[in-house]
Amino acid sequence: MRAVHLVSFLSVTLKVVASARIVVDRFAVTVNEVEALHELYNKMSYSIIKDGLIHKEEFQLALFRNSSKANLFADRVFDLFDLKRNGVIEFGEFVRSLSVFHPKAPISEKIAFAFKLYDLRGTGYIEKEELREMVLALLDESDIHLSDNAMETIVDNTFSQADSNGDGKIDPKEWEEFVKANPGSLRNMSLPYLQDITMAFPSFVMHSEAHD
Repeated sequence: MRAVHLVSFLSVTLKVVASARIVVDRFAVTVNEVEALHELYNKMSYSIIKDGLIHKEEFQLALFRNSSKANLFADRVFDLFDLKRNGVIEFGEFVRSLSVFHPKAPISEKIAFAFKLYDLRGTGYIEKEELREMVLALLDESDIHLSDNAMETIVDNTFSQADSNGDGKIDPKEWEEFVKANPGSLRNMSLPYLQDITMAFPSFVMHSEAHD
C-alpha cells in the first residue's frame, strides 16, 4: 500500500516539475515564481473541496471572497484557465494561464487572451451583445453602477471605435488595433503582485534548491 502511495506521490511530483520547466521556458516567470504560485495554488485548491484541484467555487472565492456570487467575468476567466475543459483547473493550467497576467508577459499574449475573454460564443469575433455582456460583468465585479443610458453610450462608443470596417463585429486584427490605441482596455490584464509573489510566499524561496 505504501508503494502505491509512493508511486502516486512521485507521479504528481514529476508532473509539477515538468509543468514548472515548461512554464519557465515558455513564459515570463522564474522558477521561484512558479514555486510560489504552487503554494498559492494549494491554498486555493484546498479552500472548499480539498482535493488539490481548483473548482469554480474556489476560483470565485479567491476572486470575490464569495463562492456563490455568479459573475460572467469569473466564469469566462475560469473557462479560459480550464484548458482541458474538465471543470477544474490543474496546476499546469493555473500557471500557464496566470502567466498571461504577469507584468512582463508579452502584450500580444494579453491582447489575445482579452479577445478570447470577450468572444463569449467562441466564433472568432466579438459581437456587440458580447461586448455589452462583458462590460456589465466587469462593472458588476467592480461594484460600479451606471444608468442604462450611460452603459449604452460606453458600449456604442467602444464598439464603433473597434469595428473599424463597420461590418458589425470585431475581428482579432481590429481588436489588436483598438487595444494599441486604447491601452487602458488591458488594465485588468496585468496583476502587479505576480512580480512580487515570491515575497508573498517566501517559504518557497527560502527552502527551494532551484535556481533561476
